[in-house]
Amino acid sequence: MSYILNTPADQQEMLRQIGVDGIEALFETIPAECRLKRPLHLPPPMSEMELTQEMERLAQGNVPAGQAVCFLGGGAYDHFIPSVVDAVVSRGEFYTAYTPYQAEASQGSLQAFFEFQTMICQLTGMDVANASLYEGGSAVAEAAIMAMSITMRHGQIVIAENVHPHYRTALKTYMANLDPRVVELPTPQGVVNSSMLEKTLNDQTACLIVQHPNFFGCLEDGRALAEMVHAKGALLIMCVDPVSLGLLRSPAEDLVDIVLAEGQGLGTPLQYGGPYLGIMACREAFVRKMPGRLVGQTKDRNGQTCWTLTLQTREQHIRREKATSNICTNQGLLALRATVHLAALGPKGLKETAELCTRKAHYAAEALTKIPGVKLRYQQPFFKEFVIEVPGDVPALLRRLLDQGYHAGLWLGQWYPDLAQCISMAVTEKRTRAEIDGLVQAYRSALTG
Repeated sequence: MSYILNTPADQQEMLRQIGVDGIEALFETIPAECRLKRPLHLPPPMSEMELTQEMERLAQGNVPAGQAVCFLGGGAYDHFIPSVVDAVVSRGEFYTAYTPYQAEASQGSLQAFFEFQTMICQLTGMDVANASLYEGGSAVAEAAIMAMSITMRHGQIVIAENVHPHYRTALKTYMANLDPRVVELPTPQGVVNSSMLEKTLNDQTACLIVQHPNFFGCLEDGRALAEMVHAKGALLIMCVDPVSLGLLRSPAEDLVDIVLAEGQGLGTPLQYGGPYLGIMACREAFVRKMPGRLVGQTKDRNGQTCWTLTLQTREQHIRREKATSNICTNQGLLALRATVHLAALGPKGLKETAELCTRKAHYAAEALTKIPGVKLRYQQPFFKEFVIEVPGDVPALLRRLLDQGYHAGLWLGQWYPDLAQCISMAVTEKRTRAEIDGLVQAYRSALTG
């Protein structure tokens, strides 16, 4: 969108139209002692050429995944994105579309969101999905609020410590001024311990929130957890890696009540932390408590298939404080990316992607643990992420490996003090044997050379 400066004449005309003499009159309601009485200390303006050069200089401080071999994970993954994804979402009719409140005028966007919902239901096995949320962390918090509304319990929300630290922080922020107590369940063995969970659940527990595969990459026994939680009258909320569902049992088969995911791995590149895509699906019995937009398929008065927003009475622009959530939009462009990505891969392609991730991750883990002083932190089954324990100064080690061209993992000590010697690593289908072998050699040299 072009930016055209208002001229002094334009400004005077606008002031005349609203009946004031000057711009200062617009600030009369602000107490004088609160106003800045000096010019702002700003650097001199730059020309377009100078500004471009400065932005390029600042950007060179980043080392993107395309410039260093990426083994980073923790909710943001370097997966392959078919070129058709960019080709479709770059079309003007999609790329410029925002959330219209007369949404039925945008049949193309609504159809795309309906297809997204359908694919998420097929992927998770759940009955209904919404047209996306903001990202994984807010999806966790929204699901907890949804669980309280369903169970009518406001005493406590239990969340495993091996759920993404950012997601747990988002949940605690949401709950800071609400009734429930957020209880973080320790996971010293990498997965939820059933006896510890049994002692934590009570008749005021609204839900248990787990991640599968969890932040450490370990696989949880979803069905066993669901049976324990349901026996206490609570709900099981599971945050999943959507790529893993090409290989693992679906959340529906594990008797999960609400399924969440960070959808970045479905066609969205690593882009400095966002925007990303929040996914939510649930059982049909809970649909009226679900936040966000829902698109339905129907017939118009001429009998033609069309799409419409449905159950909008849940939304705050209609019901205000009685709404299920303040979310009444969606990450439409990112949801479209996920839809095109899933359509391009298909069930067979998604399964092959998941299998490649698993095989390559296990190959990397086996090779790394042959290095003296390196061992797996958790003896649990894993999908594409795993945790290794190494000696020495871990942040310094990772800096040396980055200098050699490897994003060699995430230091877990920044979130878990008891894991100060641990590194979380992710291996996607993009990593080649040569890249993995190169990483192993770089670790070996850094630790033993």
